[in-house]
Amino acid sequence: MRKHTNKSSQTNQKGSIKNWLGTILRLWRYLSSNKRYLLLVLVMVMLSSLFNLLGPFLVGMAIDDFIVTSDPTGFISLLIGLGVIYFLNSVAIWFQNYWMIGIAQTTVYKMRNELFQHFHKVPIPFFDRKQSGELMSRVTNDIENVSTTLNSSLIQIFSSFLILSGTVCVMLWLSPLLTIITMLIIPIMFFGMKWITNRTSKLFKQTQDNLGKLNGYIEETVFGQKIIKTFSQENRVISEFTEKNNNLKGTAYWAQTYSGFIPKLMNVLNNLSFAVIALVGGIFVLNGEITVGIIVIFTEYARQFTRPLNDLANQFNTLLSAIAGAERVFEILDEGVETDSIGAIEIRDIKGDFEFRNVSFSYDEKTPTLENISFQVKSGDTIALVGPTGAGKTTILNIIARFYPYHSGEVFIDDKELTCIKRESLRRQMGFVLQDPFLFQGTILENIRYGRLDASDQEVEEAAKMANAYSFIKSLPNGFNTVLNHDGSGISQGQKQLLSIARAVLSKPSILLLDEATSSIDTVTEIKIQQALERLMKGRTSFVIAHRLNTIQNADQILVLSQGEIIEQGSHDSLLVEQGFYFDLYHSRLRNKATS
Repeated sequence: MRKHTNKSSQTNQKGSIKNWLGTILRLWRYLSSNKRYLLLVLVMVMLSSLFNLLGPFLVGMAIDDFIVTSDPTGFISLLIGLGVIYFLNSVAIWFQNYWMIGIAQTTVYKMRNELFQHFHKVPIPFFDRKQSGELMSRVTNDIENVSTTLNSSLIQIFSSFLILSGTVCVMLWLSPLLTIITMLIIPIMFFGMKWITNRTSKLFKQTQDNLGKLNGYIEETVFGQKIIKTFSQENRVISEFTEKNNNLKGTAYWAQTYSGFIPKLMNVLNNLSFAVIALVGGIFVLNGEITVGIIVIFTEYARQFTRPLNDLANQFNTLLSAIAGAERVFEILDEGVETDSIGAIEIRDIKGDFEFRNVSFSYDEKTPTLENISFQVKSGDTIALVGPTGAGKTTILNIIARFYPYHSGEVFIDDKELTCIKRESLRRQMGFVLQDPFLFQGTILENIRYGRLDASDQEVEEAAKMANAYSFIKSLPNGFNTVLNHDGSGISQGQKQLLSIARAVLSKPSILLLDEATSSIDTVTEIKIQQALERLMKGRTSFVIAHRLNTIQNADQILVLSQGEIIEQGSHDSLLVEQGFYFDLYHSRLRNKATS
């Protein structure tokens, strides 16, 4: 199985979050589309913070004004007031959570939608660099982290800041000296938090990366079960999975372990603050400088002071995870998309004349795949591409379909340079039949109709007949309504290929690209496929790759490639007369067939 590398310009080698501010600002652009509800949430948070501050203050007043003075009437009135305040606080919290959940879900909906749409705009080379499971992890796990943070943590962080600010103001008003003494814990908290977050930010980013790699590996092995079992590689796969799982366990363990220090540190500081206030406050009370009620208010505010700090510390870890997830999402959104050149035109009726002029191409910009390829194709001709593996046959088809941009030279179709034609317009004129036909989960009818979504049921059936697929489809219990899994399990490889041909027939293409369409097929099915392809290719410009040379003997032109160059060119008969590479290849295949 292939190994994929995932290099990101946004992430350093240690996997730490690189662009905090940029990621947060981009998240804010999503949130700001709900300004009205954000304002309502802000109002509710401010009200709930105010009610939280009023509670301890009224308790202190009750002690000094009603309990010490033995005033039951005033004490009862104050208790009723406290009850109203705490009720209103609960209502404010309910509304802020209700509105914030809506904002969060709208935000992640937009992000998920944009990310999925972006997957369909990036060029094919992007998917060569990325593992599909790792991409899925960004759509699911990373965006879910953002959702969790927006649902709860954002409100908690903002509320904690308000309560902290209000608590400090009231404490300074009551006793500046006792407030300063209480604040002595802040430097301890600051250095402790800095030591912890320096480690957790990198670990949370690494955890997300390792989770993406693990998801990718799981998907790869699930889809590759037949190959794994065929080559008895179960133990190796399990070993590799264990290694990746251990990597995830290690980073997740240390991320949670370090972040777990934060509440412990805050509890210690909370107890220390309480002890200092009790000691110093007691001395002040004995000296008549403050009242018992103020000491009670201070102890409650000190707890309220450290509790928001504790909440901030806990939510900070969640925030780190969300920022790491958001950054990974934005890395994909920052990938360049397929764009047409300025002035690119739509094409509707293609004759199918092609010309390659000195075209060169390399997948990695180091090792050349094609070098100075030149040939001409007349409308309606069948062009066969022959050569050893890695000669560049499939690459030529990829260039024709504009899946990959050629680096030098020119390609013309009907005297129009290929890059001057809009990609979507070009591909609408093309039909593809590949070596490994891909079928979507759904009915056979839906899979064939994928070639042209506005086709009627009758047109789908006619396409199936032309593709020699009609008889086997009708033999199935539910006929065209038979439901297939995404891999087409339940029907043979040849039957999948017939459905793929039917899909191409339905699209009514002007140009056909056939890549090993009859490989790994039994003889009887191959005959059916060959007959279907002949009907499909009639009157259309067709590019055919086939290892079975008997399937291309009637091609108008055969291009023989080796190491990215055309070494021979001509018809089947003329190439045999030359007794060159094609001659040797043809007769070696005949010998292999005779001895098999």
